[in-house]
Amino acid sequence: MKVIGSEFVISASELSGAPPTEEAEVAFLGRSNVGKSSMINALLRRRNLARVSNTPGRTRLLNFFDVQVETDAGRRRLLSICDLPGYGYAKAPREETARWKKMIERYLHERPNLRLAIALIDARSGPTDLDRELYSWLAPMGRPVILVVTKIDKLSKSQRLPALQAIGRALGEVGPPLAFSSQTGEGWDEVWAALLSGAKLE
Repeated sequence: MKVIGSEFVISASELSGAPPTEEAEVAFLGRSNVGKSSMINALLRRRNLARVSNTPGRTRLLNFFDVQVETDAGRRRLLSICDLPGYGYAKAPREETARWKKMIERYLHERPNLRLAIALIDARSGPTDLDRELYSWLAPMGRPVILVVTKIDKLSKSQRLPALQAIGRALGEVGPPLAFSSQTGEGWDEVWAALLSGAKLE
């Protein structure tokens, strides 16, 4: 699989501002410091397409990207990626964080072309109460969810499988989640394979 091209489309403060598209869409969710933007850049083999900030919580909008890929079978596929606002560490007034939550809820419930949600967990901290809340909140929505553990390079090789198994058990998963590192590229093939399969773009 290879990425043919990618581009930023628009940022929206409300679902009504989301771009109209018939392409399959994949949403990335996670805590403010979990590395969502870094992961999107790494998956798309771009350095600064999705804005990365040293200040947790800077992603406060729905950020949309168009992507074209070529599968292993030689088929070209188009998809949309949405980088959702992070939760947990954003330094913002309570009223604003409540607005973000409502915006995310509307997006997940009402976005007609959303096929897959990718929920990210930090390898170093494991699932927090906020992560458990998000994961249990996603389940009844009927949206397929892939669980990915980011920053796996921060753990030693002997720590990785036990950590993945523990995270999977904590969230009620049958098997361990996928592992990913934006720094080393570990897990790139596995995440893309799961993404394309989950979004029915194989």
